Amino acid sequence: MRLLLLVSLLVLSAPACAQDQRFLDSLRHVEPATRLEQVCDYAVMSDINRDTGRQADRAKSDVTSSPSHHGDTVIAKGGAFRSKGQWFSLSYTCKGTPDHLHVTSLQYKVGEAIPTSKWASLGLWR
Repeated sequence: MRLLLLVSLLVLSAPACAQDQRFLDSLRHVEPATRLEQVCDYAVMSDINRDTGRQADRAKSDVTSSPSHHGDTVIAKGGAFRSKGQWFSLSYTCKGTPDHLHVTSLQYKVGEAIPTSKWASLGLWR
């Protein structure tokens, strides 16, 4: 858990180019399944920002259900992302490289806002 927090802090505190390299370097110390989820969460945030302008600053693949792993692919049906202090449901299918450091394909779907009253039970925060 501490390593995931460290990864998040590095991502939020560095300039874009250095940020990407620090993120990748920190992921080399995480077990492969978690690494793939982290790379996919990062990629889906970037795509959401680019595609919707919602300014996603956090994504989690395991909010209402655990993601499933199939080789280099992770399927997250119960995820969420945060934008401007509000959480939204999220699902995605993400394929990574064999080392799980890069995403080769990603399809995602943004769902409804998650009511604040459910955040605590889902492990979400402002």
